[in-house]
Amino acid sequence: MTIVSPSVLSCDFANIQRDIEMLNLSSAEWIHIDVMDGVFVPNISFGFPVLAAIRRHTQKVLDVHLMIANPDAYLSDFASAGANVLTVHVESCTHLHRTISEIKRLGMKAGVALNPHTPVSVLEEIIVDLDLVLIMSVNPGFGGQKFIPSAVEKVAKLTALIEEKKSKALIEVDGGVNLENGKPLVEAGANVLVAGSFVFGSSSPTDTIASLVNL
Repeated sequence: MTIVSPSVLSCDFANIQRDIEMLNLSSAEWIHIDVMDGVFVPNISFGFPVLAAIRRHTQKVLDVHLMIANPDAYLSDFASAGANVLTVHVESCTHLHRTISEIKRLGMKAGVALNPHTPVSVLEEIIVDLDLVLIMSVNPGFGGQKFIPSAVEKVAKLTALIEEKKSKALIEVDGGVNLENGKPLVEAGANVLVAGSFVFGSSSPTDTIASLVNL
């Protein structure tokens, strides 16, 4: 079974509680929260108050993806706001091992995201310390983008690295995921699929989530 992590970046912001309650009744195990600062990526989303509000309305795993500069300054704040999984970008961390160690010390699972241009090989020395690797299958910053097909091959390379190093890291894919490309992603080794507009834009989000879970 695939873990599905619907991205609230695509929900109705005027009715976040309603949409979270819908996700509570769905087969999605995680809820994906994209945090953007307008510096690391050309967009601004939401921060601690929204995360804390979502936390009050769900027991599901809050899968928080930091697309921000200097994430180290905010790790404890995200822990306090209720994040269960905290993912930082390798491109924004000068001292990645230290960042990962601090995320774990704060009681969260630690993930690292790779932009489309960043090779899997940059994780060779740290893959055994990670709980999750997030492969970006679009350029980060905006929802609703078209899936980059080379992400499937990238997932396969990451699967091989995880097996070689005997890491327990899960593989997550974020960006333009749907039923058509979700199947080859899962076959290549993906464990977690993030879906935003594909879920929230469908006529029956809970059925769409179930279809992704059962890929």
